[in-house]
Amino acid sequence: MRLHGWLALLGLGLISACQTPPGVAQAQWTEHERHLIRMVRQDCGSCHGMSLTGGLGPPLTPEALRHLPMDSLVATIYEGRAGTPMPGWKTMISAADARWIAEHLQQGFPQE
Repeated sequence: MRLHGWLALLGLGLISACQTPPGVAQAQWTEHERHLIRMVRQDCGSCHGMSLTGGLGPPLTPEALRHLPMDSLVATIYEGRAGTPMPGWKTMISAADARWIAEHLQQGFPQE
């Protein structure tokens, strides 16, 4: 491979590394976790904004969620919120998945 090919690969690696939460290599995500990441980015992003900074629904950024109790976030993801457009996702994910999503939202959600 020529030098510019190696540099392009290195650049792609740096871009990927910048899209992953600190200390977590993308290769460490399981297929199920990658599915959850895709789901949040696509399905949740349709209301909360594709970058999760808000839209029809409120932002799902660490700054917006940091003060909320973990159990409340998990319950909102899993059960939804009555009287609002927020659906419960319990027919599609487990309670453990809802906790994983909530924890990662508070840390800064990974890119696809």
